[in-house]
Amino acid sequence: MSTDVQQPAQNSPVSDWERHSHQDRELVKALGLTSGTMLVMGSMIGSGIFIVSAEISREVGSPALLIGAWLVTGFLTIVGALTYGELAAMMPRAGGQYVYLRESLGPLWGFLYGWTLFLVIQTGTIAAVGVAFGKFLGVFWPAISSSNWIFHLWKVPNIPIGPMNLGGMDVGLNTQNLAAILVVVALSVINIFGVKTGAFIQNIFTTAKVAALLGLVVLGIFLGRNAQAIAANFGANFWNNSGLGALHNVGGMAGQTVLVSTLTVLAMAQVGSLFSSDAWNNVTFTAGEMKNPSRNLPLSLALGTGVVIALYVACNFIYLCALPLVGNPDGTTLLERGIQFAKEDRVATAVMTQMFGSAGGALMAVAIMISTFGCANGLILSGARVYYAMAKDGLFFRGVARLHQGYKTPAISLMVQMVWTCVLCISGSYGQLLDYIIFAVLVFYVFTIIGLFVLRRTHADAERPYKAFGYPILPAIYIVMALFIDIVLLRYKPQYTWPGLFIVLLGIPVYYIWRPRAETA
Repeated sequence: MSTDVQQPAQNSPVSDWERHSHQDRELVKALGLTSGTMLVMGSMIGSGIFIVSAEISREVGSPALLIGAWLVTGFLTIVGALTYGELAAMMPRAGGQYVYLRESLGPLWGFLYGWTLFLVIQTGTIAAVGVAFGKFLGVFWPAISSSNWIFHLWKVPNIPIGPMNLGGMDVGLNTQNLAAILVVVALSVINIFGVKTGAFIQNIFTTAKVAALLGLVVLGIFLGRNAQAIAANFGANFWNNSGLGALHNVGGMAGQTVLVSTLTVLAMAQVGSLFSSDAWNNVTFTAGEMKNPSRNLPLSLALGTGVVIALYVACNFIYLCALPLVGNPDGTTLLERGIQFAKEDRVATAVMTQMFGSAGGALMAVAIMISTFGCANGLILSGARVYYAMAKDGLFFRGVARLHQGYKTPAISLMVQMVWTCVLCISGSYGQLLDYIIFAVLVFYVFTIIGLFVLRRTHADAERPYKAFGYPILPAIYIVMALFIDIVLLRYKPQYTWPGLFIVLLGIPVYYIWRPRAETA
């Protein structure tokens, strides 16, 4: 540790994180409340809201439970954001959630989060969002396709492990993931040229995609209502099969059909909606570059998540007004296929096509491309700050801790993140890895909120410019609900849980390899 940093008193309640405060001094304070809020919304809105309602509908089979699934996700997201606001205001350091876990539960937990974030959470999400961009670009240029191979290396054979199957991945470069790689490389390089540049791009594209979602809602209200869909989804049918005593057929372990309760099926349905609403915490990664972070970080978290969740719930009501929820996979029309079996799960595209024909579908494809491009930029900008903070602590490659001399951005961290993301793009594994890690993402949210309770006890006198709304009741409810979802996923969706848990646990021996560097940092 640098000897020119004045050390706080040993009995100071904030000595732990004050001891690390020097690591942010070289960063440029360039992000205000608007940029922070745009980063929250831009990181959340990707491709999920346009797609995952089809899978959720197939699982719940009820209009009320479709809305219920999004409301549960909205509650968890907003409570999580309000709780993180206290930690963000208390410890406005680059790295965000990594720092909170490090200071509350110990450096091992911070490392495990950063390790998992780099290996798959952040980079895998960037890769998947980039490929989604390529998929919708193919609407206009059919040559951009996952089946149009530039070179195909191999197809990973099926590897059955208990109820899971880890094989079936195509490895190589096709025109679709080439488009993703070009987007990742371009945005990574652009973000080297100052945080203001990355924030400017983020603000433009977030404004555009929020406007697109709002436009979908407004058009749906005035032009998209379909009498057949409204009759099928609302009235008495709205509450169909939604009682707490109702049983639902779902795929369980090894693909077997099992009967589960309404609460259990709602928990299982959270995979899609939680993924669509995730990454709201990314703004905390950039705290070292935030102006007046003690005020702006909690506000940006509250405003950003509130706006996005409201739009998400409204969009799902529009879907129900335009298409029947229950559909036929062999149907020949949009109304026959319904939300459940929209082609390739592109629910929003089907709704716009129902409203305006092929021109509506093309318009939605453009909106999704804008959305995914802006989402990738936000994830790239924020993720690099975590690896920078880890390297400062000696828990990542030392070179990653160096900033660009001119632009004061973590350029090496951006490049390392870019290279690994491109590997995931061509590995064909990004989609499976994202599914596998949802369980682990929720685990880290739970432990971070547990860390708030720990810090309230161990650092009771620390300055808290903002205190978590509803503490301790709302954070405790979050922990209980999130743990229930994880237990359900462990039981009924092992393909989403055990591999993610394995990736997290693999980080433990890696931490003890890196720890000697951390002790000399």
